[in-house]
Amino acid sequence: MEPNFWEDKPKAEKILKEKKLYEDLVNSYEVSLKQFNEIIDLYDLALEENNQLVLRESENNILKLHKNIKKNEIKCFLSNEADSLDVYLEIHAGAGGTESQDWAEMIRRMYIKWASSKNYKCELINEHKGDEAGIKSSTIRINGNFVYGFLKSESGIHRLVRISPFDSGARRHTSFASVWVYPVIDESIKVELLDKDLRIDTYRSSGAGGQHVNTTDSAVRITHIPTKIVVQCQNDRSQHKNKDTCMNMLKARLYEHELKKKEQQLKSSEDSKSEIGWGHQIRSYVLHPYRMVKDNRTNYESSSPDKVLDGEIDEFLESSLYKLND
Repeated sequence: MEPNFWEDKPKAEKILKEKKLYEDLVNSYEVSLKQFNEIIDLYDLALEENNQLVLRESENNILKLHKNIKKNEIKCFLSNEADSLDVYLEIHAGAGGTESQDWAEMIRRMYIKWASSKNYKCELINEHKGDEAGIKSSTIRINGNFVYGFLKSESGIHRLVRISPFDSGARRHTSFASVWVYPVIDESIKVELLDKDLRIDTYRSSGAGGQHVNTTDSAVRITHIPTKIVVQCQNDRSQHKNKDTCMNMLKARLYEHELKKKEQQLKSSEDSKSEIGWGHQIRSYVLHPYRMVKDNRTNYESSSPDKVLDGEIDEFLESSLYKLND
């Protein structure tokens, strides 16, 4: 390690994070290779002795090993510039009032449960409660290894079909919620913000039912005039801290905006561009008349929507990564 390695702390931490990923991959490869050789030796022996029990056990062990190798392959896809960064995840309810607002909260819960299963840290940045239930909008921050790499394909429209719990006639309703995922940039990434390009508004933080969290204008909203990007934060009683959070979010949004522009320039066809585009319906969650979750881009399906909504979305995330790296 060079003597001046820690002079640029953010850069050093990023290098160490990447180093650990590569070390884990190498170690996992060596363990997998050893396991594979042991399984093959055992399988050959069982084949000679016609031991059906050991043969079935060997076949099951091969399937388990294949899953582990697949997970390592997925990690190899996380090599883009921003993949190692944390994320802001922004959720907005679509048209439809309480139905969509309840759906938006279900979506937020799904990502929080997923993050919890990975021992990632979640922080509520902003929340606008629904009129009767759910949320109109919310922003959460998720911190963990390569979170942006895993979640970057989740931006888009999520559709729910179910029998409404809010409809006395028990009719089927379709609801929509939009998700936007963008990376939390660190100090090593420079994004220039000009005062003339910003409009900063303050307002009172409010909770459910219009109750004020406090009586000062502590909530902050910043609009980036050239791109019309808007960010807001009301999770702290300090206006200064909320403004700092907003500025970090805005830098992250602008950085993500530039990343998307670069990605689109590399795409060879309009079809592939639209697949990752904002405003595109990416996934359907059907609870009635049948039960299924289907990704519209990869065609991956699950017949267990309850498990998916409880945060078991790894297969969907992995399928998207495979699609991006075709």
